[in-house]
Amino acid sequence: MKPSFDDTRQHLLDTGHRVMSGKGFSCVGLSELLNAAGVPKGSFYHYFKSKEQYGQALLEDYFRKYLRDMDLCFTFEGRSAGENLMRYWREWLKLYSEPCGEQKCLVVKLSAEVADLSEPMRLTLCKGTDRVMARLADCLEAGRADGSLPQSLEPRETAATLYQLWLGASLLAKLHRSGEPVAQAMATTRRLLDRG
Repeated sequence: MKPSFDDTRQHLLDTGHRVMSGKGFSCVGLSELLNAAGVPKGSFYHYFKSKEQYGQALLEDYFRKYLRDMDLCFTFEGRSAGENLMRYWREWLKLYSEPCGEQKCLVVKLSAEVADLSEPMRLTLCKGTDRVMARLADCLEAGRADGSLPQSLEPRETAATLYQLWLGASLLAKLHRSGEPVAQAMATTRRLLDRG
């Protein structure tokens, strides 16, 4: 029986996210992806000219959803911008605290792998991470404005520092199979954002 889904293109992207967040981009062949999705090869090529174009679309879709989730987190009513920002880091901490937990972050999983493999995918990752840091900077600025974060923080610089800290900690958490690096990132984040 043929699997049922409304949007074949989106189904291929959702399947790719699930499979590639576990195995990486290069280790997943087109046959494996199509078998996991239950989609024939012709349907894949109807939507994507190549695996590289598919990878670029996968990353664009990932960032679209990730940024939407950030916006929801940062506009949670009844909380200050500082509280919303810490909520964001707590969610990240939860994701990487379990040594062998399900890793969903394609930035952590694919950045090093595809940076030299595909220029379009590298540029998509660059653009996406820049947008994440811009959202963080906006939240930091809002926190300065509502008094929940220190006035001394420079939003863009702090956003870049925090994002780099958490990406590095997430990578080390995977390498060491330990939640300790992200726990340390949380402690550093709290110190940096503490109003004193």
